[in-house]
Amino acid sequence: MAFMGAFEARYGKWGGLIDWVYADLGSDKSGTRDLSIHGQPLPVGINANLSLDIKTNILTLGGTYSFIEKPEYTLGMIFGARMLKMDQTLNWSLQGTGPLAIARAGTAEANATNWDGIIGVRGRARFGDGLRWFVPYYADIGGGNSTFTWQAILGGGYSFSWGDLIVAWRYLDYEFKSGAPMQSLTFNGVAAGVSLKF
Repeated sequence: MAFMGAFEARYGKWGGLIDWVYADLGSDKSGTRDLSIHGQPLPVGINANLSLDIKTNILTLGGTYSFIEKPEYTLGMIFGARMLKMDQTLNWSLQGTGPLAIARAGTAEANATNWDGIIGVRGRARFGDGLRWFVPYYADIGGGNSTFTWQAILGGGYSFSWGDLIVAWRYLDYEFKSGAPMQSLTFNGVAAGVSLKF
């Protein structure tokens, strides 16, 4: 499963933003030889049963400031921090008659919690009858516990009196430091949602 949600509050040109993405992903593979141990492929006569579970939390805490507020378009900045918490668990069991230098079954875990400072731009361009159609955009870059991270969002939407309907493409990329449990990570895909105004 996956979930994302955001809350934003504004007072004049200043504001605050909380954005949360949660994903719980898993996969199983049985009778495979597509596995290496210490860089070496499985010996002849050995195959593996694998189960991988990945839980991810991505939390962005930011302040916002609006530079331009016009009916046709808006432009502002975001600054703050993004946390990535990822827990990966691999369970394996090996079957067959070949020689092995490790246990026939076991569990391997790779866990990481990263905090990175970020800065970026955000806004939307409006068009059409009554300026109800709009294109939201967002981009940020950052670093800290990670070597480098960046995120971009681009989409389309329609405004009602009570809020907005939005469809967007979201891309998030991480490059981690040498020796970290993970070396790189990418999330991307289509998101559809409702934005409510209070």
